Order: sequence, then structure tokens, then C-alpha cells
Amino acid sequence: MNAIGPVEPGEGTTAPRPEPRPAAGGSTGHPTAPRRALVAVLAAVLLLAAGGYLYATRPHVPPPAPPVPSQLPFPAQVVDVTFVGPHAAPPGASPQTFAFEVLLSVDAGPEVTVTRVSQPYAGLSLTTAPRTPFRTAAGTARTIVITMHVTECGTVPENAGLPFLDVTLRNTRAIQEQSFILGPRYARALSQALQVACSNESG
Repeated sequence: MNAIGPVEPGEGTTAPRPEPRPAAGGSTGHPTAPRRALVAVLAAVLLLAAGGYLYATRPHVPPPAPPVPSQLPFPAQVVDVTFVGPHAAPPGASPQTFAFEVLLSVDAGPEVTVTRVSQPYAGLSLTTAPRTPFRTAAGTARTIVITMHVTECGTVPENAGLPFLDVTLRNTRAIQEQSFILGPRYARALSQALQVACSNESG
């Protein structure tokens, strides 16, 4: 006798369970997006923790200590004074007054303070612009106007051979007095200015 219908399982056998069908759009229905976000957050936290550990455990190099005064140059070693040329006397000055320009430069080291400028002749008085004390930083130069006034012609030379300026310098290393010989141009200019000033006095 033939019968049409589903085949019944025999004794001792079980029918396989049907697989669950995926939801529309290919998704299995599991919450994978939140899991991915959680994994990304955990990875970022681990990276930050590892970076902080490396920063805390690596050796730190301290900044270099400032140089002690004994390692700094003496001011006379880094300062130079050169003659520039004649300068107009201040308005209203007497006929026995004349002026020059010099250039003071500082090559290196800390800033240098000029506390005094003088010259060797007793019959001359001297002032500077800017007035002392003044400071000049390393790597810069400053123009100084030296104004001289003849107070007694009998004590100044008619022809200055090697005239110089005495400059007192100070930095964080030391205080020094340095004599700067300004060369033949300054010697000629000074001799001419003295001759004119003393001829004016005689007149």
C-alpha cells in the first residue's frame, strides 16, 4: 500500500532542528556595533595607559644649569671701542668744547655695564651721551658721543701721540678698567680739536 506524506523518523532517531533564518538585510540579530565601540574604547584606554607608563619610567634630562660666574668671559675680553669720527658740539657749548663719536660693541657673554669713561689729560673734562652707567647686550653695539671741554690749555698736548680712553666695565664675572687706544685717526682729530679750542681761548 503506497502512501504519500512526510517520512516519519524511526525509533531512536530525532529530526534535526531547523537553522534560524537571518533577519532582513543580512544581520544575524546580534548587537555587534556596541561591541565594536566598546573594543575601540578599551584599546584607546590601553594606549593611554601605556604612554603614561613610558613617560613616567623613561629617564628625564634636566635643563642645563646656568653658567657659573667663573665660566663667563671677563668684560674686557668681549668689549671693543672704535673711533667713528667728529661730532657736533652740544648747542650753546663754549668754543673750548668739542665732541667725537665712538662705537662700543659687546661680542659675547652677559650684558656689560659701562660705569665710567675718562681720558688721561688733566686739562680736559669729559662727559658721555648716554651718561654712565649704561648697559649693552651681547651681540649689539652702541654709539657713544664723547664731549670734551678744555679747562687748561697748558696741560694738554699740542699733538696727541697715542691718546686713549679709560673705560670701566662690569658684568657678572668682574669689574675691570680697560684702556682703549683708538688709533691714528683719533689722534689726529683730537690734536686738531685741541689746537682749535686753545686758539679760541687765546683769542
